[in-house]
Amino acid sequence: MLSDRVRRAAQTAAIACSFVFIFAIVALAQDRRQNEPGKFDFYVLALSWSPTYCESVKERTGNGRPDPQCNGRPFAFIVHGLWPQYEQGFPSYCQVPAQKLDRAVVGSALDVMPSPRLVFHEWDRHGTCSGLTAQAYFEAVRLARAAVKIPAAYVAPSEASTVTPDAVAAEFIKANPGLTRANMAVACDATRLTGVRLCMAKDFSFRDCADIVDHACTRDKIAMPAVHGE
Repeated sequence: MLSDRVRRAAQTAAIACSFVFIFAIVALAQDRRQNEPGKFDFYVLALSWSPTYCESVKERTGNGRPDPQCNGRPFAFIVHGLWPQYEQGFPSYCQVPAQKLDRAVVGSALDVMPSPRLVFHEWDRHGTCSGLTAQAYFEAVRLARAAVKIPAAYVAPSEASTVTPDAVAAEFIKANPGLTRANMAVACDATRLTGVRLCMAKDFSFRDCADIVDHACTRDKIAMPAVHGE
């Protein structure tokens, strides 16, 4: 009887060690690629609903610190960033210190990313993981944005509304042939639409992304603040 117990215990220990060994191999494989520039699976084009961002800035600062995104030209959906992604998780800050951005590169991005601070941040955190030069990365941002059509209802709504995440997703799918719910996620904060995330292959075609979809907004209804004029 004792020998059977010992044998079973030994078998259990051997199985446990095997699992530990397998997990260690998987972790090691992930670690080899972790934050290695150019080594990723796909992009996420993150579009931010600018009116929500500007409302949150005003709530935090009392509008005491002007933000170029929230003063002057009105913005609706803007590019928050183009993020290299793994099938699970993502690399970040792949080059420290990052290649310095020159004024021409920053200026060329401001029509789609209307804040120099945002341009610098996105380059440092995400762009350095693309394996591209700064100029090539922001050209990729522009190509990704050009591959997406913003639904007509969301180009410049002058009145606030209440929407559902499903309705926002449906509008984007209707406006973009080939896009499916498996390729995108609607994002929100506690009460408001914050943006839409669209998953793209490296050629900027839409592709599935289960990890992104799993983190989509789950609220029944969310507020969509209006686009305000100058």
